[in-house]
Amino acid sequence: MKKSKVPEHIAFIMDGNGRWAKRRGLARIEGHARGLNRIREVIKTAQDVGVKYLTFYAFSSENWKRPAAEVGFLMKACENFIRDELPGLIKGDISLRHIGRLDGLPPSLQQSITRACELTRNNRKLTIQLAFNYGSRQEIVEAVRKISADVTAGVFTIDAIDEDMISRYLYTSGVPDPDLLIRTSGEMRISNFLLWQLSYAEFYCIERCWPDFDRRQFLKAVAEFQKRSRRFGGVDD
Repeated sequence: MKKSKVPEHIAFIMDGNGRWAKRRGLARIEGHARGLNRIREVIKTAQDVGVKYLTFYAFSSENWKRPAAEVGFLMKACENFIRDELPGLIKGDISLRHIGRLDGLPPSLQQSITRACELTRNNRKLTIQLAFNYGSRQEIVEAVRKISADVTAGVFTIDAIDEDMISRYLYTSGVPDPDLLIRTSGEMRISNFLLWQLSYAEFYCIERCWPDFDRRQFLKAVAEFQKRSRRFGGVDD
């Protein structure tokens, strides 16, 4: 492990919880419950190797199409997870940020997210972004609307709009773009996740489902990242 080449920001598409459970004759919610434990392990491993930012795709704006019982479980599981982990986040100097829309979520979950983000906003050792009720196209549309409103209000002219400005109007404002995207379960798509921010990220997709993504798999992903040559449109020296 080269400490000088550890990715600053890693994003995760935590896919395959339901399939993991189905293969074992379990209910889908059992896969989600197992997946929560993997988040804890990933956070600990990230701290050990020196990653500064983590983003977890926990619930997309399209996931509302799932069975009501499963959606209800995910809402309550997220609320319980935040409640249980909050003391450790505060003690560990870890900041929690929410990206996505709060409206539409159960009021108790909205309160839990808002409280945790507020209590940890000044923490600096590690930043965790929780993408819950998130969709990247929705994020971009909202950014365009806000920029348009500010142009109309005379805050700046249309000529002032550039890539940096658009980034500042996204949910992820102030957080560097991911260096590495990890997707589990063998799927090869980004599923409306961080469309703008992943422009130059390295992709690492594995067949294992998220409940089987452990510390060893995390370290293998970082080791693979360190072999990559990131040219950003240029050429190798």
